[in-house]
Amino acid sequence: MHVPQSEPQRAPDAPTVLSEERRLRKELGVWSLAAIGFSNILGSGWLFAAMFAAQTAGPASLLSWVAAGVLCGLVALVMVELGATRPEGGGTVRWPLYASGRLVGTVIGWSVLLSVGGTAAEISAIMQYAAHYLPGLYDNGRLTASGLAVASGLSILLTALNWFAVRTFARLNNLVSLFKVVVPVVTVVALFLSGTHSGRLTDHGGFAPYGYAACLTALASGGIVYSVNGFQAPLDFSGEARNPRRNVPGAVLTGIGLAVLVYLGLQLAFLFTVPDSLLGHGWQGVNFESPFGQLALVLNLHWLATLLYADAVVSPGGSAYVGVAIDARHTYALAKNGLLPRFFMRIDARSGMAHRALLLNLVVIVLFMLPFGGWQDIVSVMGDMYLLIYAASAVAVAVFRARDREQGVTRKDGQVPGVRWIAPISFVVATEFVYWSGWHDLRLALPLVLAGVPLFLLLRRDAAGRPVREELRDGAWLVCQLAALTLLSWLGTFGGSGRLPAPYDTIVVGAVALAVFGWAVRSGTAHLRVEPAPPVPVT
Repeated sequence: MHVPQSEPQRAPDAPTVLSEERRLRKELGVWSLAAIGFSNILGSGWLFAAMFAAQTAGPASLLSWVAAGVLCGLVALVMVELGATRPEGGGTVRWPLYASGRLVGTVIGWSVLLSVGGTAAEISAIMQYAAHYLPGLYDNGRLTASGLAVASGLSILLTALNWFAVRTFARLNNLVSLFKVVVPVVTVVALFLSGTHSGRLTDHGGFAPYGYAACLTALASGGIVYSVNGFQAPLDFSGEARNPRRNVPGAVLTGIGLAVLVYLGLQLAFLFTVPDSLLGHGWQGVNFESPFGQLALVLNLHWLATLLYADAVVSPGGSAYVGVAIDARHTYALAKNGLLPRFFMRIDARSGMAHRALLLNLVVIVLFMLPFGGWQDIVSVMGDMYLLIYAASAVAVAVFRARDREQGVTRKDGQVPGVRWIAPISFVVATEFVYWSGWHDLRLALPLVLAGVPLFLLLRRDAAGRPVREELRDGAWLVCQLAALTLLSWLGTFGGSGRLPAPYDTIVVGAVALAVFGWAVRSGTAHLRVEPAPPVPVT
């Protein structure tokens, strides 16, 4: 039955959700949260990103890293406000549901559920690197039977390490994060001490040998954006943070800043220490299978090469450790959303951990690693779909702000100055991030995400509440955005047909995103008038 506007609908299970939320342990400080964000950002990608960026833009790749930090910072600011004003376990999954309704909540939740494949891919990558020491784990691009057994054992170990109180998780992650900081810093220092080549920022074609437009290409397709991606991790722990209004913003921005500094140092070390003999064909001619490891061998730093090959296992292991923790919070939040059975929402009273969610994720991770035909292609692209959370979060913060203005609320504690204009920019940037993933990935990922629409219809078939017609209207903007992105990706230059040439493809995507953002905020504000967001959980 339709609920009149004068009688806002409230979820009948809200007390149960709040009861479970209060079981979470509020034990994470700013440095533990920052370590979670940093560890999630800095996986094994740092071993390759400097070379790919140099191949694409030469020394001007330094500008791409700075731009990546700024763009991710803009996206992070809107999510920081959400984490500070509405702290909740798995908040990145909950905020789109509150602000835009069940269709958006289901589609975003479905994409997050599929993105568990990203953790499975990280564990598979560990096996690929470990095969350097233990041949037989990985063959022809797939895990062997013995590799699957070891990978499953590692998944069980990572789940077990997440089983105990969040404080134990944080302490172990702090140690892993320290190692992940030390190894890149040692690499930078060792390479510079081995000897540098002067004039590297101006020789071999100049500072921007392929033009300044190549900085955008490096940002988009050179792996820079995806190297800095993952900064949102502390937000999913906001329900377990001490003083989230103070600690969550500092943790997210610290994680981004520290990661960008590490990447800039690595980029400089790579630019200044590659031997002149390898630059006969310019930066595009520099090609290593393991860039820093092989560069260390060329420079007779055998001890550094050994350390780097070991870190190639440890770094993705640290990211997978955090990934398992984040996946559990997402599964817990999806159970709160009703996309998964409420059984998985249960929080263990003694440890404050979602044990049932952890066990479900363990099963899903192992399934994603099975060598079924085509699965690896799907798994490899689903990490890109987590980027949709950035766009949905930008809409959510604008919707909450718009509703506050309607109700005469001038300001809340934890709000970020300037978010009113930062939110649309953040939405455009997040949409561009998805588009820059390229047609090869999006032709698989976007149709998979759109499968969340029939899933929504199935879940809402016999459910009480607002008419499905109205819920479809509230969330139509996301469906149209995904359909438009699919078409533009096929037409564009990032692996598409090229019918829409650069840079006009990126400009058109930005214009479409800006129009969709306005539509989404209007729809979300109308949705909140009828179905207000539940109260902020007690922290």
